[in-house]
Amino acid sequence: MDAANRRQIVVRLLLAAEHEAQQIVNAAKTERVRKLTQAKEEAEKEVAGHHREMELEFRKNEAENSGELRAIMKRLEQETEGKINHLQMEAASVRNGIVSMLFKHATTVIT
Repeated sequence: MDAANRRQIVVRLLLAAEHEAQQIVNAAKTERVRKLTQAKEEAEKEVAGHHREMELEFRKNEAENSGELRAIMKRLEQETEGKINHLQMEAASVRNGIVSMLFKHATTVIT
């Protein structure tokens, strides 16, 4: 075997090795893309599930709080109405005395 044939064989072996290496790199890239896509899909599913859980918890809390809020509002309305009635009764009880005092001061001449 002469030197030229040996060089041709070496070149063919190098080309074959380069081709095989390129196939390995391409397969690795394809696998990487597949795994990234799969991880993204799984993450999106997990986020969507977490979002649904949080939405349900929010709705549950909202329903519970709205009932409490209505009870608080009703109690405040009752307390306010009671205070208004109390003030009206106090005003009615002192009205005659105040009217008499005002009438007396308005009709008294200071000399």
